[in-house]
Amino acid sequence: MDAAKEAKAKSKALRPWFKKKRFWVLGIIGLIVIISVSSQGGSTTTTNSDGTSQNDQGASLDASSDSGSSNSSETASQKNARESAESYLKYQSFSRSGLIDQLEFEKFSTEDATYAVDAVEVDWNEQAAKTAASYLDTSSFSRQGLIDQLLFEGFSQSEAEYGVSTTGL
Repeated sequence: MDAAKEAKAKSKALRPWFKKKRFWVLGIIGLIVIISVSSQGGSTTTTNSDGTSQNDQGASLDASSDSGSSNSSETASQKNARESAESYLKYQSFSRSGLIDQLEFEKFSTEDATYAVDAVEVDWNEQAAKTAASYLDTSSFSRQGLIDQLLFEGFSQSEAEYGVSTTGL
């Protein structure tokens, strides 16, 4: 039996490094660490002497919050609604009421959705202009027809007229 144990030990010792358990265990732990760091964006934030924060990519942030527009007294639900509103506005144009409706569709309360829309800095005329341009990219409209469509989307009369005027109609 000792000869069998010796042979097994010798073959184990002669195995290539990539077939050894400790290599795979360390490799998996290393992979977990890399994924963890990369999922956090890999950036660190430091506070400057003037009270502002700066991440390692050079972007300056308000010291009181991550987004610069948060209120320290906002609830977690209000914060989530605000962040969701900011996210929507990065990729799509909305009227004020349309954005509130979208947040309500996402199951935020009317109060939290309204808070979020009021908490983000939005140029509603610019949103109307983007929406008008988007409609003209896919369909043909008369000037009044496009104004009516923007009114239907929840823009005010002045926002709709401004949005359409930016398209050249």
